Amino acid sequence: MPLPEEADPVGEFAAVKHREPIFDAPFVVVALAILLLAIHLGMSLLSDAAQDAVARQLAFIPGRLTIALWPSELQSVLARANESPEALRQAAILRHFHIVEDGAKIWTLLTYALLHGGWTHVGLNVVWLFAFGPPVARRLGVVRFLLIFAATTIAGALVHWAFNPLDFTPLIGASAGDSGLMAAATRFVFQPGGPLGGAGYSRSAPRPDDWVPAPSLPLLLRERRVLAFLAVWFIANFIFGAGAQALGLSDGPVAWLAHVGGFVLGFLAFPLFDRRPGALAR
Repeated sequence: MPLPEEADPVGEFAAVKHREPIFDAPFVVVALAILLLAIHLGMSLLSDAAQDAVARQLAFIPGRLTIALWPSELQSVLARANESPEALRQAAILRHFHIVEDGAKIWTLLTYALLHGGWTHVGLNVVWLFAFGPPVARRLGVVRFLLIFAATTIAGALVHWAFNPLDFTPLIGASAGDSGLMAAATRFVFQPGGPLGGAGYSRSAPRPDDWVPAPSLPLLLRERRVLAFLAVWFIANFIFGAGAQALGLSDGPVAWLAHVGGFVLGFLAFPLFDRRPGALAR
């Protein structure tokens, strides 16, 4: 005798499995992650000289932009080369990358995100991309998702440049763009019915919604979970960014201010990219 429909455990399991996929990321997120990994794999197969050539074209070098805009700053850099080891190191980088002849290379404000310093670096950025990219991508669509990722990447580079105008150390990594996606997600994922709204999933309740209205900034900043998330993010970014070398977490300096630049733009400018009519709750 066949089991009654309501007692079919296989059917119930299949329904739940269909509604709760283990891996559920939009194509644009997967494609971006594959691109970052593929570029790093390709870079790892190049010689040191070839890697330097690619970095010269794609990495963002703050001092290069400064000298392109204010050529007189070059003399001050060279004059300090004999005053301190750090100034001498910066002058050596300047000569190594032929920065004087290069011009501004404006495109590097974006393309630096395609390069990474190691598999751990690119791996962490891909993890963060999968953690916070999917809800943003589902809500914004492919074009707006890529636009906000690009805008926050550029914002990160500009903030880094503002605080390090004569630093010639190449800036690489997608962390600023990831931070921007994280901030954009913060604008709606904690709302009731949203992905992190606290309701969870059950067969009798609707699935968490990526289209819940995003509250206005004043309303958002009254929510404890949002404020707690922001506090934890900024504190962790400072500790593991500004203090990475001192804590032995990184061999080189971490451009934590670039993370801040991407995060702040993603948080404040999210409504400009949100495509849902009337998505901003009042």
